[in-house]
Amino acid sequence: MSQAHQEGLFQLGTVVGTHGLRGDLKVRPLSEDSTSLAGAREVVLRNTDGSLQSFRPLRATQHKGLWLLRLEGRESIEAAQPLVGCTVLMALRDLPEPAADEFYWHQLQGLKVVDRQLGELGVMTDLLSTAAHDIYVVEGPFGEVLIPAVAQFVLDIDPEAGLVRVDLPEGLVRLNNDV
Repeated sequence: MSQAHQEGLFQLGTVVGTHGLRGDLKVRPLSEDSTSLAGAREVVLRNTDGSLQSFRPLRATQHKGLWLLRLEGRESIEAAQPLVGCTVLMALRDLPEPAADEFYWHQLQGLKVVDRQLGELGVMTDLLSTAAHDIYVVEGPFGEVLIPAVAQFVLDIDPEAGLVRVDLPEGLVRLNNDV
């Protein structure tokens, strides 16, 4: 479990630049379809030294695959520029409940992944978003395994038990360690 999650926070994205003269920050979201920033009452920025600062968002809008975020007290380019490179976090309590068959990334990260035939594949370390579907990145004894996040392969996700059960087609996981 990450330190941010222990603090009741989850990562939304990263500040990758500024936009305009009024202090808008360009935020690259972790998940392309995330809308959490639009309803945020407070955001926390983690600086590269690990320090945390809380801000009230004045504006959060989508723009060319990024979010433009304006923060109270940082309403000029000069005030916003030092925040480039910060990680953008939000309180877990401010998230809406996901649908019954949906999960937030912070609920999946670190879960053990077990295949019906091969057994333990490792733990979920990353999530890749594609136009078709998400892809789970699993690190373990078979190296890096990429699993399409589709019902055909993912049988069950149980965050309470810390487990994801999958049934992968033969050949998806390379068994030959000589490669």
